[in-house]
Amino acid sequence: MARLEYARPQSFYDVFERKNAGDCVTHYCPGCGHGNLHKYIAEAIDELEIRDRTILVSPVGCSVFAYYYFDVGNVQAAHGRAPAVATGLRRTLPESIVITYQGDGDLAAIGGDEILHAANRGENITVFFVNNAIYGMTGGQMAPTTLVDQETTTTPQGRDVATEGAPLHVAELLATLDAPAYIERTALGNPAHNAKTLKAVKKALRYQMEGRGFSLVEVLSPCPTCWKMTPVQATEWVLERLTAVFPLGVLRDRKETSPAPPNLPRTAVLAPWSPHSPEQSDDVSVVPVPRTPVEQSSVRFKISGFGGQGALFMGLLLSEAGMRSGLQVSWIPSYGPEMRGGTAHCHVNLAAQRIGSPLVSRPNVLVAMNAPSLDRFEHEVEPGGLILYNSSLVPRAPERRDLEVIAVPATEIATDLGSTLLTNMVLLGTYLEFTGVLHHDTVEQALATLVTRKEHLEGDRKALQAGIHWLREHGIAGMHAAGPDGVP
Repeated sequence: MARLEYARPQSFYDVFERKNAGDCVTHYCPGCGHGNLHKYIAEAIDELEIRDRTILVSPVGCSVFAYYYFDVGNVQAAHGRAPAVATGLRRTLPESIVITYQGDGDLAAIGGDEILHAANRGENITVFFVNNAIYGMTGGQMAPTTLVDQETTTTPQGRDVATEGAPLHVAELLATLDAPAYIERTALGNPAHNAKTLKAVKKALRYQMEGRGFSLVEVLSPCPTCWKMTPVQATEWVLERLTAVFPLGVLRDRKETSPAPPNLPRTAVLAPWSPHSPEQSDDVSVVPVPRTPVEQSSVRFKISGFGGQGALFMGLLLSEAGMRSGLQVSWIPSYGPEMRGGTAHCHVNLAAQRIGSPLVSRPNVLVAMNAPSLDRFEHEVEPGGLILYNSSLVPRAPERRDLEVIAVPATEIATDLGSTLLTNMVLLGTYLEFTGVLHHDTVEQALATLVTRKEHLEGDRKALQAGIHWLREHGIAGMHAAGPDGVP
C-alpha cells in the first residue's frame, strides 16, 4: 500500500547550525517568502538529481545565511556581485549547476550592471530574484522596485516619481536582450501561485542543465515585517498590489539551445621545472636550494618594482606568450599612485588547466626589481619557489632558505645596453633561460605584438638575449622544453 511521506528535501541540511537559533528553524520572519522559495529550490534540486553539482551563490541581504540551510556547494558574494561570481564559477567548473539567489536591493540596485551584463552575455546560470519592493534586512528603505506612493523609511511620504523615479521592471528590461533563454515572473501567495513558482524554478534549472543559457525567475514575495503587516495581509498585498505593477507570466522562453562558447585547444603543457645542480663556485648570485622535483601544473608570478621599471609590462608579455603557447593565462595589474614612483606589481598565472582565481596570494615565482618589492613579498612565496631579484637595486639577499634564488645585476646590464628601462627584459630573459617554461621564439613573437616602435623592439630583444647570456656565463644550464612552446 502506497504511503505519502512529508520529509525535508535532501538538499537541506538535517540540522541548521546557525548561531543563536534552533537547529530546525530558519532566521526568517513569520510570513516571509524566503522559506517557501528555499523549499522549492531544494525540491527541484532533489528531483533533478543535481545536488552534488550545484553551487549556490548567496547575496548580502535577508538570505545571507542561505549556506546554513542548503546542503550544496556554497559561495558568499559581495553585495550585488553574485552574477560575476557565478560567471567565474560556471566557466571554471563547466559541469556544475550555478544558482544565484538575490533580493531586489542586491540585484536591481548595486548589482544592476552585473545582472544586465551577465544576461546580455547569455551566461549559463540560473538566477532567482526575490522582489519584495523594499530593503528588508537593513531597515525597510526604498528599493529600485518600491511602488509609487509606497511608504518606506526613506520615503515616509511615499515614493514620488518626480524625485525617486518609477519602479524598475527587471524582468522586462532583461527580456529586451537577445541572449537570455528563459525569464518568468511568479508570485508567492496561495497554493496555485506557489505551485507555478515551483514549476518555474524547475524549468530554470533544467534549462541550465540543457545548456540553453541565462535564466531568471523573478518571485514576488511578502515582507510582513518591513511592510508593517500581518502575514495574511502581506500575502494579499503581493497578489493585489505587487502583481498589478509587476504582471506575472513568461517574458522569454527560447526553446533552442544556446551555442556553447568555443573551447580553446588545451594540448599544451608547461615544461617541467626541475631543481638545478650547478657546479660549485664562489659565485653567490645563484643559491641552489634542495627540494623535491615537482611537475609544475601552473606558474604563479608576482612581479614587482618601481613605477616605470616595466613590472606590469613584463607580466603582460608573459601572459601574451602564454596564450600563444595554448596555455590558460590571467594578468591583474596593481597601479595608481604607483605609476608615479611607488611600488607597482602584477599577478600572472600560466597554467595547463583552468585558472580558479586570477589573484596570486602564494606565488611560486617572485620577480623583485627593487628592495621594497623583496621586503613586501618575500614571505608570500611558496616553499620551493623561486625569487629572481635585481641585485643592482636590492642590497640584501632573501632571508629564507627554502627557496631558489637568482640575483641578477639587471639594472647594470640594462645600463650597458643603453637604457635602464630594459631592466625588466633582462630579468625575463634570465627567467626563461633558467626554467624553459616558455619558448624564446614565442616570447619574441608576443613582444613584437605588444611593442610597435622598431627601436624599442630591438632594444627589448637585445635585453632578453643579455639576460640569457648572463645566466649562461654564470655556469647554469637553462631547462628547455622538449619541443616548441613547451609541447613535448
